[in-house]
Amino acid sequence: MVQVMEYALLGAFLFYLFATIAFVTAVTGKGSRVGKEAHTRLWGNWGISLTIIGVALHLVFIVTRVLLGGHFTSNMFEFTAFLCFTIVAAFIVLFFIYRSVTLGAFAMPVAMLMVAYAAVFPKDVEPLIPALQSYWLHVHVTTVAVGQGALAVGFVAGLIYLIRWVGMDRNSKTAVWLEVIMVTILMVAGFVITFFVFSVTDYQATIQHTAEGQSLVQEYDLPPIAGPHNGKVVQMDSFLGTNNPLFEVPSWMKGAEAAKKFNSVLWSVLSGLVLYALLRLLLRKRVYELLYPLVKSLDLEKVDEISYRAIAIGFPIFTLGGLVFAMIWAHEAWGRFWGWDPKETWALITWLYYSGYLHLRLSRGWHGLKSSWLAVGGFAVIMFNLIAINLVFAGLHSYA
Repeated sequence: MVQVMEYALLGAFLFYLFATIAFVTAVTGKGSRVGKEAHTRLWGNWGISLTIIGVALHLVFIVTRVLLGGHFTSNMFEFTAFLCFTIVAAFIVLFFIYRSVTLGAFAMPVAMLMVAYAAVFPKDVEPLIPALQSYWLHVHVTTVAVGQGALAVGFVAGLIYLIRWVGMDRNSKTAVWLEVIMVTILMVAGFVITFFVFSVTDYQATIQHTAEGQSLVQEYDLPPIAGPHNGKVVQMDSFLGTNNPLFEVPSWMKGAEAAKKFNSVLWSVLSGLVLYALLRLLLRKRVYELLYPLVKSLDLEKVDEISYRAIAIGFPIFTLGGLVFAMIWAHEAWGRFWGWDPKETWALITWLYYSGYLHLRLSRGWHGLKSSWLAVGGFAVIMFNLIAINLVFAGLHSYA
C-alpha cells in the first residue's frame, strides 16, 4: 500500500509534466491559421487527457493514504499535496468551460511546483494529535483547499493577463512588479531544488537546544544558516568551510522546530535569488519576457473573465471552510469561536482581501489590469498563510 501511494504521487507528477509539455506545444504551434488551429486543438486534447490521468493518479494517492492512516490533510505534506490536487481539478473544470490551452501551460507548472514543494516535508503516516481527532478536520481543511485551489487558478489567469498586458515594455512599473512576482515564484522552485540537492548529498546537522522548557535535539536537512536560540551544535557537516550556524534566531521565535522552519524560509529566499541571477546571466532577459511568446496572441477580456470566474467559484467555498466550518470546529475543540491565533487571523485577512476584490470589481468596475493585480496579490496572501504562518509563527495551528 505504501508503494502504491508513493508511485501514484510520482505518476501524478510525471503526467502533470507531460501535460505541461503538451500544453506548451499547443501554444507554440506555427504555420497557417488553419494548420495552427488544428495543431492547438490536437495538443490541447493531449494536454487535458494527460492532466485527467494525472489527477486520477493523484486521487489514488489520496485514497491510499486515507486507507493507510485513516485521515488526510493533517500536516504540511498532506495539505500541500491535496492543494495541488484541487488546483488541477479546478483547472480541469475551467478548461472545459473556456478551452484555454494557455491556462494549462501555466496552471500545470504551478501544480508540479506544489507537488515538489510538498515532497520536502516528512511523508510518514502518523497518528493524529488529539487536537485534530475530529470529523471537522476533513470538512474544514478539505473545503479550504478546494476554495484555495480555485483561487489559485484565478491567480494563474491573472498572471497570464499581466504578462500579456506588459508585453515587452521593460520600463513600466507594472513590468518591474511583475518581475518581482516571478522572483518570488523562483524562490519556491529554488528551495525545492536546494532541498533535493542536499538530500542527495545526505547532508546532516544536529543541534541541541531548549524549547518550551524541554531539552530537544533538532536535526537539519539543510545547512543551518539560522540556528535555535542558545543552541549547541552536536554534529554538523561542513558547508562552505563552516561548522556552526551563522546566527541564532531571536528568543521570541518559540517552538520545537521554529529555527528549522525559519532556516527553510532563508534558504528559499537565497536559492531563489541565485536561481534568478543565473537565469538573467544565461538568457539576458527578464523572466516574464521569456513567457510572453506563450501569451502574446491571447484575448485579454477572456483571460480577465477566467480569472474572475475562478475567484467567484473559490471565494464562497473558502468562506465556508476557512471561516464558518473553522469557527464551529474551534468552538468544539477550544471552547471559543475565535481567538486571533496567527492562522485564524490570516484566514480572516484572506477572506477580507477577496471580499475587497469582489467589491471593487462589481461595484467600482475594477476590471482588467487592476483586477489581475488583485488576483495575483490574493494568492500571495494564501501562500504567506501556507508557508510563513505555518513555518515561522508559533500558534495553535503550528502542527499544520
